[in-house]
Amino acid sequence: MKSAFRRRPQLPEGLRVYALSDIHGCADLLERAFDRIDSDVAQHRVARVGLVFLGDYVDRGLDTYRTLDILLDRARGRSCVFLKGNHEEVLLGFLKDPTLLQDWRQFGGLQTLISYGLKPSLNPSGAEIYDLARGFAAALPPAHRQFLERLVLSFTCGDYFFVHAGVRPGVPLDQQSEQDLLWIRDEFLESRKNFGKFVVHGHTPVREPDLRAYRLNIDTGAYATGRLTLARLQGSDINFLDV
Repeated sequence: MKSAFRRRPQLPEGLRVYALSDIHGCADLLERAFDRIDSDVAQHRVARVGLVFLGDYVDRGLDTYRTLDILLDRARGRSCVFLKGNHEEVLLGFLKDPTLLQDWRQFGGLQTLISYGLKPSLNPSGAEIYDLARGFAAALPPAHRQFLERLVLSFTCGDYFFVHAGVRPGVPLDQQSEQDLLWIRDEFLESRKNFGKFVVHGHTPVREPDLRAYRLNIDTGAYATGRLTLARLQGSDINFLDV
């Protein structure tokens, strides 16, 4: 991998990071990923292990509710970083403004509502929208809501910058807008510039993990493909584990 760094991007010595992105309610795949991580850690010991999740835990897949339960359970006693994705932004927006359901349903929001026991019609409108918002707010466990509200926009470690969608080229990493970190596509994906750190992201589905000179995309469209990519980063090594 060619890089603007005079060496490959590195993590601090003795640290291994496992990164996952765009789980989208695929609870079964998430459980398999954790089994794979546990097996890998048992076979290849390291001083410190961290897990970084790049957002989009909700929508599209069938089991957002169980996905969040699994993530919360995993976080107990472990070093985990949970980033915010654009789907979480829209979900939280719906709780404040129920009319956003017309947009959210285009992103798989109805599947999320169903996973919480609600029964939306295919095209909710009028009073049903407000009934669904009230029902969702009541069905959403406090722990789930706190999880969603406490998500962070980015995480930096060593030479790596972890984010959901990407960054705007030419803008310092500490000055990026929330809109870009959650939603950017073409301007970032088509850039050949050094972003200041090596960017690990999801958001835009690819068939295989897409490793470029200055970035790595690990969104392999789990809800559609049944493939959730697990990246293992240690030292200057970047590897992918089968899930």
